[in-house]
Amino acid sequence: MAKAIWRELGLKDHEYEKIVALHGREPNQLELGLFASMWSEHCSYKHSRPVLKTFPTEGPQVLQGPGENAGVVDIGDGQAVVFKMESHNHPSALEPYHGAATGVGGIVRDVFAMGARPIALLNSLRFGDLKEAHQRYLLRGAVAGIADYGNTLQVPTVGGEVYFHPSYQSNCLVNAMCVGLVDHAALAKGVASGVGNPVMVIGAATGREGIHGATFASDELGAEAEAPQTVQTGNPELEKRLMEACLELIEGRAIVGMQDLGAAGFTSSGSEMASRANTGLELDVALIPKSEPNMTPYEVMLSETQERMLVVVQPERVEEVQAICRKWNLEAVIIGRVTDDGMFRIKENGQVVGEVVAKHLTDQAPVYEAAAVRPDWQDAVQELDIETIPCPANLGDVLLQLLASPNIASKAWVYQQFEQGNPDTTLVPAGSDAAVVAIPGSKKGLAFSVDCNSRYVFLDPYLGGMIAVAEAARNLVCSGAKPLAITNCLNFGSPEKPEIFWQLKEAVRGMGDACRALGTPVTGGNVSLYNEANGQAVYPTPTVGMVGLLEDASQHLTLAFRGEGDYVILLGETKLELGGSEYLSQLHGLDAGQPPQLDLEAESKLQNFLLEQIRANRVRSAHDCAEGGLAVALAEAAIGGKLGFQLELTSQLRPDALLFAESQSRVLVTVAEANKDAFVAAAAAAGVPVQVLGKTGGDRLQIRVNDALLLDVELAAAARAWQEAIPCLMEN
Repeated sequence: MAKAIWRELGLKDHEYEKIVALHGREPNQLELGLFASMWSEHCSYKHSRPVLKTFPTEGPQVLQGPGENAGVVDIGDGQAVVFKMESHNHPSALEPYHGAATGVGGIVRDVFAMGARPIALLNSLRFGDLKEAHQRYLLRGAVAGIADYGNTLQVPTVGGEVYFHPSYQSNCLVNAMCVGLVDHAALAKGVASGVGNPVMVIGAATGREGIHGATFASDELGAEAEAPQTVQTGNPELEKRLMEACLELIEGRAIVGMQDLGAAGFTSSGSEMASRANTGLELDVALIPKSEPNMTPYEVMLSETQERMLVVVQPERVEEVQAICRKWNLEAVIIGRVTDDGMFRIKENGQVVGEVVAKHLTDQAPVYEAAAVRPDWQDAVQELDIETIPCPANLGDVLLQLLASPNIASKAWVYQQFEQGNPDTTLVPAGSDAAVVAIPGSKKGLAFSVDCNSRYVFLDPYLGGMIAVAEAARNLVCSGAKPLAITNCLNFGSPEKPEIFWQLKEAVRGMGDACRALGTPVTGGNVSLYNEANGQAVYPTPTVGMVGLLEDASQHLTLAFRGEGDYVILLGETKLELGGSEYLSQLHGLDAGQPPQLDLEAESKLQNFLLEQIRANRVRSAHDCAEGGLAVALAEAAIGGKLGFQLELTSQLRPDALLFAESQSRVLVTVAEANKDAFVAAAAAAGVPVQVLGKTGGDRLQIRVNDALLLDVELAAAARAWQEAIPCLMEN
């Protein structure tokens, strides 16, 4: 076999040699395709697996950690929340509408394959400069794809984040998260157990979409790796029927195991289901319904056609499964059986055309202890002489400029295209620190957040990874929820570059330390590497999706001021920390300096205290101080509540740092006058820094510092700057 064949499929020479040794002979073209897909970074995590093993993955709340279709966490009363986040970056860069739409479809299937009914979608989107037409095209397409797919499924999109930075110019990031609810007794697994049990495919007929999608996702854009023959296209109406049929099958215990046909299609789903159950699997490609003529076994096995599920069924339940599928206007066809020999065997019209040991595909991919080297330029980007940065004379104008920055400005242009659900169930939709959804038939609620400041991670990967977890947890606590666990999507450049792998290792180390300190184990997620084009990697972006629980959903909070005359109180300390700030980037054109420091003990203390006060009904609103610092957090709360403020501070910090530094472990709260003294005393007793800033009211944003008026802006002007920035850019 010509060596060029395996190289074209992304395999290295020594990997091919290992395949031959395991296989006992040279693989034929089909078998080589199976190995190339399953041993790709996208499917095997061959570079990242040793790093991922350092994550904390256990806790009393964790019912299912990494290794299944999605993570599962106990929420009491025999119920569990199922959730996961995945990337669809490369397909979205090629075709943003279908790339983003099928990203939603795939993550939804991962959740309902576990027996959970999807109740919420979130996303994390990253693009280049919106002043460029191609970036606006990508944003429009991705948002439309997410909206059309989620809205058709009638699964509300309740939150997420959108960031813009030149590093994403040639490689956008589209990460999708889905959350579902399931009773413990109804939890399903992706296993192919029961020797002799029929294997069936449900849903769409198989076409040529996405062949080589897994290997394409494991190389940088513009590299020599072969792009898919066509990017996958989605059919959300079919997915809706598929979801309802699968949930009915699981509820009726009509199936033994179920798995989404995602990356690498039948290859990954079949081999993984067999491997988990320590069985074998036999498929006949001639029995698989096809949408195109003359498809080869190679094409059938590697197709990534959407809206398909692979299920294992007991023989006596086949007719029942087919009847339920007919009810939902779906085809359910027997295409193979479970075997006892551990082989993943592919036939065509009864003739064997390829067979490999299933665990060779899933467990024997090479695992690389890649070199990790701190970049030579890391010290240089961390250098920042604050004394050389001039403090602007008019800080009100600075606030307006920051509010109009696309990274801070209102994302309503995006989320208003999404169906956000019934107000009776979606208690806090997109636009606050975290989304909150009521749990049907219960007084409880769930809160969700998605967070990552990639500038921090670029400047200090360890610290940036910690902050991503801490901020996600802080956002949940601000909504009234106790953080439970995280999923993640680790978006980095090529792991074969020692500097990039160092970023990955350090970010994961920081995330792990924060998860341990805050009691939020990792239940799974996705690694998306090779996010680079023409040798230039995106900023390292370890996106964190977190789920939290409200024992009483009626106690949920938002960031918006709620009443005239409430006291505005700052928890935490503001420090001279302008490094990595949006202020430094927008006003001075610098992505430089040390990110704000994070004391995990202080962070935990702050979150526990705030949650106690919310449960004691002493807090009227709460808002995390993040991008843009204190002044931006105040303005966002004022705009949300349509109430101004008059504040008086005492500080020795330089004015721009006082207003725009992004010091961590800070939350802006409002309390009624009757609760102010008790709140302040409780904070002092808990060892949480507390400062009463002033009161809400009026139609201006006014801050006096050391008796001098430092900031005076019309609330209406601030609202215009914040609300109109992205719509104005998108009109171009």
